[in-house]
Order: sequence, then C-alpha cells, then structure tokens
Amino acid sequence: MTDVHHTYDRIAGHFAQTREYPWPEVESFLDGRTAEVALDLGCGNGRHAELLAERADRVLGVDASTGLLQEASERASDREFAVDLVAGDAARVPLRADSVGLAVYVATLHHLPDRRARVASLDELARVLRADGAAVVSVWSTEHDRFDQNEGFDTTVDWTLPGGETVPRFYHVYDPAEFDADLAASGLSVVASFVSSGNCYAVVTPE
Repeated sequence: MTDVHHTYDRIAGHFAQTREYPWPEVESFLDGRTAEVALDLGCGNGRHAELLAERADRVLGVDASTGLLQEASERASDREFAVDLVAGDAARVPLRADSVGLAVYVATLHHLPDRRARVASLDELARVLRADGAAVVSVWSTEHDRFDQNEGFDTTVDWTLPGGETVPRFYHVYDPAEFDADLAASGLSVVASFVSSGNCYAVVTPE
C-alpha cells in the first residue's frame, strides 16, 4: 500500500475537490439502514462518512493516505458531522472483530497490488463486520466504457494536477466474474452483485 499512500498524499487536495458528492449506489444501499458503529473503509475525503454519520452513532473512517484523512477532517469540521479518522491499510484493518454494523468500501479494493491482498482485505471486512452487519463494496470494472478488455487486468491511470503534472495510480480493473470469484474466496456472503456506471458492486454480509 506504500505507493498508493504516497500517490494520494500528492494529489489529496485536488482529488478531494473533484469528489464532492456521494455515489447514488451508496445512497441506495444506505437507505433504511442504521447501526451503532459504521465504517468508511478507504474513506478518501469523507463524502460517504458524512452519509454514515446520519445513520450511525459512531463513524470510523480509515484510509492509507494522511493527506486524504486531513481533507476528510476539514470536511467534517466544515459540515459539522462526527467521524473518527484512522490511518490504516485496507488489507489489515485496525479495528477489532465484530465491531461494525454498517460499512462502505468503495473505490479502494482495486488499488491493492495483487489478488492475495485483495482477498485478504475482503476477509478483513468480514472480520470487522458484526454477524448482523452489512457492507457495500465497489471496484472499477471492464464494463466501464474507457476499457475494451473482457478480462481483469492491472493498469495505471494518470491523475493530472492543475499545473499539468501527472501522477500515475495503480488499478486492478475487475471483470464481473472475477469480482464475484474474489468475493466467493473471502469470508463474505454476497446478498447482491451488480454493475452500475462502469463499476462492479456487491452488497455483502459476513458468512
């Protein structure tokens, strides 16, 4: 996760400016759900932690980038919502087992460097979820119109800063069947799996 950490520290401010609104798929997942403790894993600038704060007594935001955690802290202060922010690796979530009732894990899993790390991260999500907990997971998909491959692949996607500097970001772009296979290999049970707006999504619970 070191490269991801440094990449997002470099682009944190500009990245956060372009990530103002929550994803509608996350809003749909959260509709009608509440929890004592909620987790935004790979929280970025906190846009989904803000939604979780309306539905949980306590919200935890975990991200590998301290730059993005600072952006999330500023958002929480400006918009007056409460979130406890923690620097951590999505493949080794720094929370105790069975502690989270509701989780959002979007646009992060695909940054982990190999399948072993990605399945380990899904196992970590299963570990921290309560038996009655639920989460939504999303990754970039080959179904996105910017890609023409049918099978999952590794790539880098440049982020262009305002001055023109480009910063490469590692992605593993999933094909839908591969995403389902990684979920099946983990300690998660899939309630629903679907593709929307070029992303694979799954609503999951612990097995």
